[in-house]
Amino acid sequence: MTALSTQYPFTALKGVPQLQNALLLAAIDPLIGGVLIEGPRGAAKTTSARALAQLLPDGGFVNLPLGASEEQLQGSLDIEAALKQGDACFKPGLLARAHQGVLYVDEVNLLPDALVDLLLDVSVSGVNRVERDGISHQHEARFVLVGTMNPEEGELRPQLLDRFGLLVRLNDMIDAPTRREIVRSRLAFEADPAGFSHSHAKDQEALKERLSQARARLESLVFTDAVHDRVSELCFAAGVEGVRADLVMLRAARAHAALEGAPQIRDTDIDAVQVLVLGHRRRDRSASSPDEASGPESSGADPSDARQAVGSSRSPGSATGDPDGSRDTATTEPDRTGDGQDWGAMPPEPTPIRPLADVRPLPVKKP
Repeated sequence: MTALSTQYPFTALKGVPQLQNALLLAAIDPLIGGVLIEGPRGAAKTTSARALAQLLPDGGFVNLPLGASEEQLQGSLDIEAALKQGDACFKPGLLARAHQGVLYVDEVNLLPDALVDLLLDVSVSGVNRVERDGISHQHEARFVLVGTMNPEEGELRPQLLDRFGLLVRLNDMIDAPTRREIVRSRLAFEADPAGFSHSHAKDQEALKERLSQARARLESLVFTDAVHDRVSELCFAAGVEGVRADLVMLRAARAHAALEGAPQIRDTDIDAVQVLVLGHRRRDRSASSPDEASGPESSGADPSDARQAVGSSRSPGSATGDPDGSRDTATTEPDRTGDGQDWGAMPPEPTPIRPLADVRPLPVKKP
């Protein structure tokens, strides 16, 4: 694990309160399923993830490179030990190193889908199970999964996007006063990292203690019927698929209540997390279903009228190149006697056949 003594302090971050809130909730309950940060370049995505690691018990930060393999991520057979000792030994991977820390994936939208799926499985379960190369092994892997992506460089598949617990969308534009504060803090840190970190040491220790108390208080907070009803209503109103959003919202609201030191989960806790949970899962319930395709049929128009409009929009001789348009119009008129089952297809257009002049074969040349 990487030492983070000179990393930018979490309490010194400016202009990203929603991101800080999401990261703290995931640190309190990693089973929320990780945090996806969506935003432009230079928006402190990586800085925030590294700063969070300083608040965790082990302070570990593991970076998953885009070129990593499944064996590097999960672990594999220790070939050296197998050759020397003749035993099948497990060689831990990045998931084992990230236990009790932060597992960071930059540009997660560019990572192979199979690895993203594996990451999310382990993040939610807290256990890494390996069945490969004659090895049957499992170990705890409780970490805060933080993924970042720039929408300009590609989207994440909806199936994988839904599996991230929380989503934070950072603004492309930052107002002038906030920019000034961010730049001043960054310059002060770069000029004297140790001194800057020391100036925020008390705030950092206070936040560490607050997180520790929140984790200890987490299991004592129960989900009442009123909490279940409120969460179910919000998820139904958002039109989300399945119940993953309900589970994540309940966990996130409980973590928020624990962070605030509340004796029970309140409506304010649910309100504080609903945007983070529903932002990437919300659907418009008024949208038409896939069977209700937009077109004359869905608007009450007669499909035959559409076919007539398509047929009449052509000039009489444009299809065959006949300049005088002398082609029989009866042969080009689309069939209006059908039931409209093939509406949307182009009307049939017969190809004119013209008689050719008599062609006599060339005489065979005698040798």
